[in-house]
Parts: sequence; structure tokens; C-alpha cells
Amino acid sequence: MDHTAHHTTTAHDHAAHQANGGHGGHGGASWGTAAKATLHCLTGCAIGEILGMVIGTALLWGNVPTMILAITLAFVFGYSFTLFALRRAGLDFKSAVKVALAADTVSIAIMELVDNGVIALSGAMDAHLSDALFWTALLGGFAVAFVITTPVNKWMIGRGKGHAVVRAYH
Repeated sequence: MDHTAHHTTTAHDHAAHQANGGHGGHGGASWGTAAKATLHCLTGCAIGEILGMVIGTALLWGNVPTMILAITLAFVFGYSFTLFALRRAGLDFKSAVKVALAADTVSIAIMELVDNGVIALSGAMDAHLSDALFWTALLGGFAVAFVITTPVNKWMIGRGKGHAVVRAYH
């Protein structure tokens, strides 16, 4: 295979490639954009997570059913925030669901993994709603999840993935 035609331009290849933001081709996302996207996603997750933990704990459910409920509600609320915005922007329901799934799945999954890891490792699953440990671990887990998820969202947005797919509808 002859590649000589591909390598004949030298100034264009690297200069143009760097001007377009490197290998992503979409330019880099700013930290502010990534933080805003992460915060939007975290808000829905937090509402669902807190609601699930409060319901499971109040009903004296075991740790596994409580975590399953909390994680399920975190995904439901996380997706619903994006879904609501997309529907308001005029997307039909089926298209909005596809965009929300593409935009939020990785972000919500990371947040839930981190947050529930903090909760499980801290022993907060055995705490009561009136215990500071319960709320400290839950809210601290969200803070850690935000710090870990923001760079992932920045990387994904910079490559036209994740929350970047929602940008066209704002």
C-alpha cells in the first residue's frame, strides 16, 4: 500500500491536528463545562441515592436491598433530569431516551460506584438516619464521586461523548 501521498504535506499534518484539539477532533472541554455537567448529573443521582437510602433505612431493609433501591433511584433521577431537559428542547421521547442514556450512563455509573463504595467502606450502611456517620458518608461519597467523575466527563466531552451529546439541545 502506497502512503506517499499521505506524507507529502508536513506543515498541515501536525499543525492542523493540534489546532483541532489533538486526537479527539472535538477540541478539549473546559473544566467549567465538565464540572457543570458532573454537577447536573450528580444532582439527579444524589436525589435518587438519598431517597433510596432513606426509604431502605426507614423500612429497616437489609444493606443489599437498600443499596439496590438507592442505585436504581439514582439512575432513574439522573436520567430523568436529562430526559426532562431534552423533551423541553423538543426531542421526541424515544430520541430523548437515547441521548440521555448516551450522555449519562458512564457518569452515573462512576458516581454510584464511588459513592456506594464510600458508604460501604465507612460502615454507614449499618448507621441509622439520625446518625452523623450515615449523612457524613453519604454526602462525603458525593463529594469524592464529583472529584473523580469530573475529569472523566472532561475527557469524554472533549471527544464528543457523554454529556457532549446533550450540548446540541441546549
